[in-house]
Amino acid sequence: MSLQSIKYSRGSLEILDQLLLPGQSKYVVVRGVEDGWKVINKMQVRGAPAIAIVGCLSLAVEINPEEFGSKKSLRQEIEGKLNYLVSARPTAVNMKIAADELITLANELDKDETVAVSEMKQRFLKATEAMLEKDIADNRAIGAHGAKAIMQRVAEAGGAPAASSGAVRVLTHCNTGSLATAGYGTALGVVRQLAELGKLEHVYCTETRPYNQGARLTAYELVHEKFPATLVLDSMVAALLRAKNVAAVVVGADRVASNGDTANKIGTYQIAVVAKHHGVPFYVAAPLTSIDLAIPSGDHIIIEERPDREMTHVGEHRIAAPGINCWNPAFDVTPASLITGIITERGVFKPAELKEAITKLLES
Repeated sequence: MSLQSIKYSRGSLEILDQLLLPGQSKYVVVRGVEDGWKVINKMQVRGAPAIAIVGCLSLAVEINPEEFGSKKSLRQEIEGKLNYLVSARPTAVNMKIAADELITLANELDKDETVAVSEMKQRFLKATEAMLEKDIADNRAIGAHGAKAIMQRVAEAGGAPAASSGAVRVLTHCNTGSLATAGYGTALGVVRQLAELGKLEHVYCTETRPYNQGARLTAYELVHEKFPATLVLDSMVAALLRAKNVAAVVVGADRVASNGDTANKIGTYQIAVVAKHHGVPFYVAAPLTSIDLAIPSGDHIIIEERPDREMTHVGEHRIAAPGINCWNPAFDVTPASLITGIITERGVFKPAELKEAITKLLES
């Protein structure tokens, strides 16, 4: 059974505190929007899909017990609080897209004279709750499409898989599993699907400095699932791809521009460069909500910068020389030219065909 990072029932929300993993599994109660903003900003919850879900559900639990005198006051509450939640971590586009969709819903319900304020609130709550189920379904579809694409690529290339059974070795970066989503995972969902098909010979995960999401979270999930897995240092990727016959790299995304440029955890870009050099396919696994067609290229993606302390300390122990300057971008942008395919719940697309394909899907 996959890990549960989000526990929700009407009026109640808890999140698994990822700052304490793997040493301690503790759930934090989220009572409203202020709590939601804090757990997102402090990275107690992270991963673009999970950020959006927790942010929206934090508003749901806040307004659930409230009585609103008018639809206008409810609409203003929804709009103001959702825009505030977007500011917690601005690089991940999922929260912004979810906020825009829910604000649009609130505006439509406000204008509909046949809808009473009580019904408006109930319909808003149901819309936020539906995000949980949809995310899991989307992740399963991403896993299926991604596993199929990798196995087809191996067959077309004519290269022998690592194992005689036809199973493959893959590499992933950062955390993209149940801890980063409502469940199952995006890039780790692809790994999970390969395992379910009996096609996973081995998965390698990077430590993901400076926050160590790979070492703390992905490794935790892989051990929990009993997958054949090995942790490697970020600086070992070139040597790994040269020595271990890795069939594909699969990573997640915090935001994908319309041309396919992809913002993801810092370190992703250099892995893509190394994969290109070694002829290893590089895939991005992301739901449609991570694709921002309003942004033409990665040059327009705002990159969040994190505190120096994440680099200079491990826990309470300082590892860097006092007085040294730090540059700590949380993300980098991988150019579309380095990406083999973008795996979504609706299929796998080459970066060059992404905008046209997604536009057609959204219109259908």
